[in-house]
Amino acid sequence: MLKKISINQLKPGMFVHKIVEQKGQLSVKNQGRVTSDAIVDTLIKRGVVSLVIDTSKAFKVASEQDESEQENKKEAVEDTPRKSASLESELVRATKLHKQGKAIQKLLLNSVKKEQPFDSSIPKAFSQSLVSSIDRNPDALLCLTKIREKDDYLLEHSLNVAILLANFARYLGMSEDDVQDLSYAGFLHDLGKIKIPDEILHKPGRLTDPEMEIMKGHVVHGVDFLKQTELDVGLIQAISEHHERLDGLGYPAGTKGENISQAGRMLAIADMYDALTADRVYKAGMSSQKAFSILMSDAPERLDLALVQQFIKCMGVYPVGSLVLLSNERLAMVVEQTNAPLAPIVKVFYSVRNSHFLEPKDVNLTTEKNVKVSKAVIAADYNIDVNAFFERSVSIG
Repeated sequence: MLKKISINQLKPGMFVHKIVEQKGQLSVKNQGRVTSDAIVDTLIKRGVVSLVIDTSKAFKVASEQDESEQENKKEAVEDTPRKSASLESELVRATKLHKQGKAIQKLLLNSVKKEQPFDSSIPKAFSQSLVSSIDRNPDALLCLTKIREKDDYLLEHSLNVAILLANFARYLGMSEDDVQDLSYAGFLHDLGKIKIPDEILHKPGRLTDPEMEIMKGHVVHGVDFLKQTELDVGLIQAISEHHERLDGLGYPAGTKGENISQAGRMLAIADMYDALTADRVYKAGMSSQKAFSILMSDAPERLDLALVQQFIKCMGVYPVGSLVLLSNERLAMVVEQTNAPLAPIVKVFYSVRNSHFLEPKDVNLTTEKNVKVSKAVIAADYNIDVNAFFERSVSIG
């Protein structure tokens, strides 16, 4: 995120986006990372008064004492309960929130289509509500990212990306403001797609080169519209970068390397993951494991390797909301991660052997000696309607 500061606020680890005011005669390079106090002193001597930093590219230059304090904080965090609400209770609130999100997304898309302004306080407040739900129990909204209406991809995709980003930012220990900002950016990132003709947007086959050029225009359409709002410039930058790649072969600007903000890199990962795992009218979404494999194959050349690895750790080997086949030939939905990555808590709901639904039952695989996950699966593998399966497998009151 971009932030204007005075030279006296500049510290090692910050990334200078541009110089705003300078009184000296010697010109100063606009962009770069401040790696020491000596660089700060040099900028002061050269008359720099104020500048804009990119907080998403900052890192802390740590001393041994800092590292020790960080380790103590890490231990304290690990001892802190992660969830303040049960899955069942939070699902009631999260389900209402999910429906509200789709309705708001529909209104926003309609505003963009008609080129009419919208009240930015509405999606911003909604994003804050998403983050609050994730703070109480992230598993509820993560489960709901798996509920798909095939004709509502455009509505659900941005909502899901907002959820994934909020959860990811929270996992990385980012500030509450940054978590909310990233969720907000995710919710708004694909508004420009409403300007793309349906025959291209929903085409089941590979796009031709001319069609792909039209499709790429959705980023510019969205950014141009958002520039007319009061949206923070850092959020607009992140949204503009969600199809940029580190090798410079992304679009629309061909931005590469360190010039892509951390927020833009995170948005690219969440956007790609949800697109790969989503059910469309013309195809079933792939399993999370296959999506993870594709993300890893794009790193480090195109995607940020460290962030991809952290995203996969955040989601878990078997992400919450995903389906697994158990060794006893039963299907289950992952409802909670445990300290054992290969043994989550699942809700068993379907017998593959007998091809019928079962009374949903929670099973903690860490305590089951004779049952384990055989593999990750998708609902389409067993001709199960994903919405019906969810209603049977998770009680939402």
